[in-house]
Amino acid sequence: MGAYNAAMETLSERAALMRESMQKTQAITDNMVVILGSFDQRLSALETAMRPTQAIFSPFRFNNFASFRFHKIYFLSPSITEFQAEAKILRGPHEDLESYLEAVNQLRSIVKFFSGNKGFKSSIGVINQANNLLGKAIFKLEEEFRQLLTSYSKPVEPDRLFDCLPNSMRPSAGSPRGGETNVMKPSADHQNKNLEPVVYRLPVLIPARILPLLHDMALQMIQAGHQQQLLIIYREARSLAVEQTLRKLGVERLGKEDVQKMQWEVLEAKIGNWIHFMRIAVKLLFAGEKKVCDEIFEDNDTLRDQCFAEVTANSVAMLLSFGEAIAKSKRSPEKLFVLLDMYEIMRELQSEMDIIFGSKYCGEMREASVVLTKRLAQTAQETFGDFEEAVEKDATKTAVLDGTVHPLTSYVINYVKFLFDKLQYLIVGIDPFSYQSTLNQLFKEFDDGDAEEQLGAITTRIMQALQSNLDGKSKQYKDPALTQLFLMNNIHYIVRSVRRSEAKDLLGDDWVQIHRRVVQQHANQYKRISWSKILQCLSTQGLGPGGSGSFGDGGSTTGVSRATVKDRFKTFNISFEEIHQRQSQWTVPDSELRESLRLAVAEVLLPAYRSFLRRFGPLIEGGKNPSKYIRYSPEDLERMLAEFFDGKTFNEPRR
Repeated sequence: MGAYNAAMETLSERAALMRESMQKTQAITDNMVVILGSFDQRLSALETAMRPTQAIFSPFRFNNFASFRFHKIYFLSPSITEFQAEAKILRGPHEDLESYLEAVNQLRSIVKFFSGNKGFKSSIGVINQANNLLGKAIFKLEEEFRQLLTSYSKPVEPDRLFDCLPNSMRPSAGSPRGGETNVMKPSADHQNKNLEPVVYRLPVLIPARILPLLHDMALQMIQAGHQQQLLIIYREARSLAVEQTLRKLGVERLGKEDVQKMQWEVLEAKIGNWIHFMRIAVKLLFAGEKKVCDEIFEDNDTLRDQCFAEVTANSVAMLLSFGEAIAKSKRSPEKLFVLLDMYEIMRELQSEMDIIFGSKYCGEMREASVVLTKRLAQTAQETFGDFEEAVEKDATKTAVLDGTVHPLTSYVINYVKFLFDKLQYLIVGIDPFSYQSTLNQLFKEFDDGDAEEQLGAITTRIMQALQSNLDGKSKQYKDPALTQLFLMNNIHYIVRSVRRSEAKDLLGDDWVQIHRRVVQQHANQYKRISWSKILQCLSTQGLGPGGSGSFGDGGSTTGVSRATVKDRFKTFNISFEEIHQRQSQWTVPDSELRESLRLAVAEVLLPAYRSFLRRFGPLIEGGKNPSKYIRYSPEDLERMLAEFFDGKTFNEPRR
């Protein structure tokens, strides 16, 4: 009985323990239900927050517990991504720039994700850590950008720039290259080549494969707010490269004082080079730099325009300073053509300057270019006006002993012809060039009147000034016949040159006809002064009571003194020989005018001599030693007249 009771008591205790255990299990179950219910609410909130990104993972969405596991993994993935990005950042951008930039983008995504979900307990810590890492990444990226840009920002060699020019504008083979004082002209053999279009090719300043990398790095720095640092780095690297390129080419920063000290030949060469440098700088160097800048900063117009302006500002100022120095230097006639060349290149490049330097940050450069253009126009116009006065007041004492064309005449005429005559080019796209169109444009800069009419008036005054000066110079001759020959030669040279020049259209046909008559007047005056006295020797006047003063064959020789006839022949011989000796040293440089003048003299002299010889020659021929008096036959005189105006020297033998 006792054993039974003990067994029942043990069983009761066990039953009580089981009941207590079951009660605890129920409590735990109830707690788990509460916990799971709460967790389900949190998962719902998390799912709502992550809904924008769930579409990416829609194939992996499962129900119940599988969904819970996925969300737990997705919640941890930013941390994993951050860890991977950190490893790439620590390695630096130099070895694998593309992976480095990808890691920077991943860090930005992490910051963006947690910044939008700050309800997570660890969000602030993750954001801070990612931002710190991002700061380090951008600093390394900035250094890499500086190093990469600097390594590819080298000056362009002149030969590379010349190769980008049209063939016609490249320096000829064997000629001095950039940096030397040499006016760069089209190739000498270009005249023999086929016609070709004018094509400029932009130089490669930075390799095409490098530009996208610089662009991507610049974009990251801009997103990080490092625009100012980016501007400084870009300006330092690229501005130095542009300036060194121009120096290698031969560009110098020269002021007014430097220009004034130079010999004209040196200065003229430098001006010629400057014109080509301007074309190369604007069409090739600045245009190429603009293209590079546009590609690197295509996502930020403001920074792009700022960078380009700061890179080119000093180089533009260096180029324009030489033009300013020339425009402000002392005026002289020989500078007109180079001033017009400089004005023309500035006008030619103005539209491209407006495009390349079109942003508000380049406003000062555009304005400086316009100011220089107007200043060159003003100086050229004043120089052209000065030329008239310089011609009129020319006081050179250069003696033209033979009466030929005076150096002043040829200088002025060549000056005028060079201004108005067209220069032909064998280049497609370049019309025949004339300074007249440049002068017309120049006058329009300051006056709305008829520019061609103004040019015609100034040219007419220049011609009047030249003739006035020649009149003064002609008075230096003691022989009045030589005075007339000198004026005939010079006015004829002027008229002939004008008739063959575009200046004829400015001066007009009436001007030409009037001055042709002036030439004839001087020729007639020469004949009268030179030959009137000698023709008197061949006149019958004073030979006897029957003398009529004519040169005819008629009339008797009765009562004519043989001694008087001898004296006439003797006087004629002496006078003619003297004239021959003197005037064969005079010069009529124009062959047509020379023959015309000889013929005009022969038409007067030879008939008179033949007539006198036929009528009075027998009186001498019947006497003693006739050759002493009748030295020349008409053919001899004709031959000797053919030696007049050849400019022979005293010791030169007769032909």
